[in-house]
Amino acid sequence: MTREVAQEQREQSSGSTTFFHVIDPRVFKRELLDELCDLADCVRMLSKCSTGARLLQDLASNRRAMLYFTQPSTRTFLSFNNACHILGIRTSEIRDRSTSSEVKGESFEDAIRTFSSYVDVIIMRSQEPGRATQAARMMDVIKRPVPIINAGSGSDQHPTQALLDIYTLNRSFSQRGGIDGKVIGMMGDLRRGRTARSLCYLMKNYFNVRLVFIAPNIFSMRDDVKAHLKEQGTSFVETKCLSEVIQELDALYVTRMQSEWDQQDESNDVDLNQYTVDKNQLKMMKSDAIIMHPLPRGPEIDPVVDIDPRAMYWRQERNGMWMRVAVLLKIFQLEEALYELKSTLVS
Repeated sequence: MTREVAQEQREQSSGSTTFFHVIDPRVFKRELLDELCDLADCVRMLSKCSTGARLLQDLASNRRAMLYFTQPSTRTFLSFNNACHILGIRTSEIRDRSTSSEVKGESFEDAIRTFSSYVDVIIMRSQEPGRATQAARMMDVIKRPVPIINAGSGSDQHPTQALLDIYTLNRSFSQRGGIDGKVIGMMGDLRRGRTARSLCYLMKNYFNVRLVFIAPNIFSMRDDVKAHLKEQGTSFVETKCLSEVIQELDALYVTRMQSEWDQQDESNDVDLNQYTVDKNQLKMMKSDAIIMHPLPRGPEIDPVVDIDPRAMYWRQERNGMWMRVAVLLKIFQLEEALYELKSTLVS
């Protein structure tokens, strides 16, 4: 466990719902998760009218953000960029190291330190694991620290994806008692997929949740995640066969084969037909179950599934923007200003 994670856990275990960096999902407690979901709901409600949307843009119009994405990204980049714009935050971006002074030999630390001179938050995605932690550690010792948001770090963590997944689950089960007591399946490349890994770390906050890991042996969930779930008392089982468990699932979180991490073309050795959702699987699922996917998808979800009301992945994608607005509001401590805005418009 990193120093930053340990410190954030101490702060949140003492009842605080504030945070500075967003690096690791393990620090998020139930109270904070519920608050972030409420903030996201409030923002999306206010943004529906032109007056509300205009006033939202005044909340953080004096702030600036750096989007430092040196790993390819579509949804995470766009949702963060638009989340910033909703709050009036001006953005700068670097999406390729070849366009920065790192190509001249500038160190990663010096690059981050340079960004912090111009902006109020750094949102970063990196191919290398641990980069966000490294940046946060440096920010903690300089005179003008700025928050670091981990928008995906190697194959280890993707905390804001886990937050938007919780938001999607919450909204999907709002008429069924919320996430508590649900059976959630996770299927596909669980060993290398950081989205499922990060979501697992948040399950300790919900009562009687049972996880079902559906994956070939070569891509089964990592032992460190399973050890964490056991330590937290979160129930889980493992299987290689979706048909054995699909009828009991309340949610199926599908992931693609992470072929970009292949060492020896391991993905080609998997029979993807066993880990695919199409019209046949839809027939076996509960009528009120939901299907999620962090996207981009491959053949693991047939396009025919898109028109089924249980398909939530396109809503899940849009939910990412609202949840990332909520994260920015918390970082800049603008919650009270948001609720004052809401009360003004409602009254």
